[in-house]
Amino acid sequence: MNPISLNSWSYYFSTIAGAGATLTGLLFVAVSINLSRILATPGLTGRVAESLIQLFGVVAIATTYLIPGLHTRTLGVLVLGITSLVWAIQSYVQIQYLAARTGNPHHWILTRIVQTQLACIPLLVSGVLLLSGSPAAPYWSATGFMLSLAAGLASAWVLLIEILR
Repeated sequence: MNPISLNSWSYYFSTIAGAGATLTGLLFVAVSINLSRILATPGLTGRVAESLIQLFGVVAIATTYLIPGLHTRTLGVLVLGITSLVWAIQSYVQIQYLAARTGNPHHWILTRIVQTQLACIPLLVSGVLLLSGSPAAPYWSATGFMLSLAAGLASAWVLLIEILR
């Protein structure tokens, strides 16, 4: 796969970057509206951080795909690097949450862990596929993007609506 074959994906990557940025804005609104409740509930600040990192990862990777003339191996390294950083930060926050023993229901952290893994694994696979020159790489990225946006939307829902219950 060469940079020219990614040209047919440019509209998709632009759209995904815009969707990620929009959801990031929604998350900031949710946090600002419910800041006092978020700060008062153990573990929710971590969820905010996880969500922002997840959504920023989508924006960062999608816009990296749009860099003109970027060699696919370089793109693969960047996708692996960004995704690894996103995964590591989210995992660290989740480990801190578990260590804090907040007393919140166990399904809260399980949901967060599953969302992180489901979103990051396809993006890691896409990075490896880019390194090998496989034309399947953007499809794996698209899967990771969709799962990342879904995770971000779910967190925004919790921080905007569910927190009021």
